[in-house]
Amino acid sequence: QVQLVESGGGLVQAGDSLRLSCAASGRTFSSYTMGWFRQAPGKEREFVATISRSGGSTYYADSVKGRFTISRDNAKKTVYLQMNSLRPEDTAVYYCAASPISGAIHPGGYEYWGQGTQVTVSS
Repeated sequence: QVQLVESGGGLVQAGDSLRLSCAASGRTFSSYTMGWFRQAPGKEREFVATISRSGGSTYYADSVKGRFTISRDNAKKTVYLQMNSLRPEDTAVYYCAASPISGAIHPGGYEYWGQGTQVTVSS
């Protein structure tokens, strides 16, 4: 069992940066692929980024590639999402999730989810 709690969301202006954190409970954090997803009002939940168990491999959605960076600290049981050059279209609720599947990018592949944190980017 893994419980996830996101933090770090907020209201920022276009071009600003934010860092989201996701703290996990449980002793098996390092055995999970971790991912970030987002969901804007009226839209489906979409993949943002994923990171391998060791942190050595990452993968990003094209829409955030070059602007967002996912990382993890297994000792602290925390995964991060550094978001730079934010745009109004990045406005959404951001969720972190844990998957037993390597390289999972679809929501169905994730077993545990946080409650989400709101990110709002004004123009």
